[in-house]
Amino acid sequence: MSVEHPEPVDPDIADPPPRRRLLETVGAVAAGGVVGACARYGATLLWPTAAGGFPWTTFWINVTGCAAMGVLMAVIAAVPTAHPLVRPFLGTGILGGYTTFSTYAVDAQRLLDGGHAGTALLYLAATVAAALAAVWVTAALTRRALRLGSRS
Repeated sequence: MSVEHPEPVDPDIADPPPRRRLLETVGAVAAGGVVGACARYGATLLWPTAAGGFPWTTFWINVTGCAAMGVLMAVIAAVPTAHPLVRPFLGTGILGGYTTFSTYAVDAQRLLDGGHAGTALLYLAATVAAALAAVWVTAALTRRALRLGSRS
């Protein structure tokens, strides 16, 4: 009966231990979240929404964030050698901190409470439709651009 000896592990190549990997991932998400949330906050300072008005800033934050997510996911899928912290940092962190579907819900509630039910319903429907369209279109266009670029 032969005993198999594991090959030595090169610490520069080996995966980090699970606890370290978890801490790195949480750190990447947190760092990215700070960047994304600061960008969102800056946008709301630059383009405030008037009381009772259509919340254009939150609308465009969510649409552009979803568009960026479509690009990011298409690129990451096409680049299998991407660093394992790219998705948590950029996707969950930056874009998760940038987009704000909780503010979307609060904006809709404020519109309803202020007697602007029509605007609230339009906002609710338009945001979901535009965000879904943005992620789908940008993912499709990015995949197409990557295929065309790889033929060159």
